[in-house]
Amino acid sequence: MIVLTREGDKAVIRPSGLDIVASSVPELRTQLRGVVEDGARQVVVDLSGVQMVDSSGIGLLIAAHNSLHRLGGKLAVIHASSDILDLFHMMRIHQHFSVSGNDGERG
Repeated sequence: MIVLTREGDKAVIRPSGLDIVASSVPELRTQLRGVVEDGARQVVVDLSGVQMVDSSGIGLLIAAHNSLHRLGGKLAVIHASSDILDLFHMMRIHQHFSVSGNDGERG
């Protein structure tokens, strides 16, 4: 399940009980595109309910970042597990958009 909340030009997307892997990427991509097309320029992906992100999920987040960046917006990822934070740090994703962990730790 994906929980979406909106407030002005900010949207928070929280995949709950859903890993961001190849099988879930199409649904999440649809949600992300929808909020951007609907005017959201600050998009936050809350990973508190996510335990795993694979290469498809990373590609989706990078594509969302690129789309928002072109429109003058920003993507942020919050509440990432320590494993996901380590992965993002290894891949240097934190250099492209804001990434923080469950305890506020920045990746």
